[in-house]
Amino acid sequence: MTDTSIPRADQPLDDEEPTAAAPVGGEPEETDAEAAPSKTAGESDLFRQSEIAADYVEGLLDILDYDGDIDELVSGGRPVVEVVGGRLQNLVGQRGATLEALQELARLAVFRQTGAPSRLLLDVGGYRANRRKELAAVARNAVEKVKEHGEPVRLEPMSAFERKCVHDVVNAIDGVESESEGVEPSRRIVVRPAD
Repeated sequence: MTDTSIPRADQPLDDEEPTAAAPVGGEPEETDAEAAPSKTAGESDLFRQSEIAADYVEGLLDILDYDGDIDELVSGGRPVVEVVGGRLQNLVGQRGATLEALQELARLAVFRQTGAPSRLLLDVGGYRANRRKELAAVARNAVEKVKEHGEPVRLEPMSAFERKCVHDVVNAIDGVESESEGVEPSRRIVVRPAD
């Protein structure tokens, strides 16, 4: 059972479902209401979240006796922790499954200290950046098929992070649209001609 009684930050708030206002960079645009608080105060809160998560991840690395350099930063309006080093593939797991689990644990560590859910993004060994490139190619291939045949294309089931990457690429291309269907862990994207 994985219900943690807090809203998961990777569920369809703005991490997954496409919006017309989502820029190609991957994050939704900020509304005036969100922009009203001081950006420096908001960024310092986000950086604090990345520090908490980095401390948590560092503790896990010590327990596992893995070496890695940990960077805490704020990127795209969300806290980010990047772990780089050799021998880290086990922390990514098959298709990023272990990485997703570690990210949830780090988010829970942040929640425990701050009392607020976090949209923390954890990356290990550059996996997410590499996977973004792969998913962009998958999305462009699906778009080509849709434009060529005029039929919807259903992609394989993906995590919320992966679906978001594909939605961003598809939504930046005229004449096609994408939507998610199904239920986790079998949730997938359908790319179809735009109406």
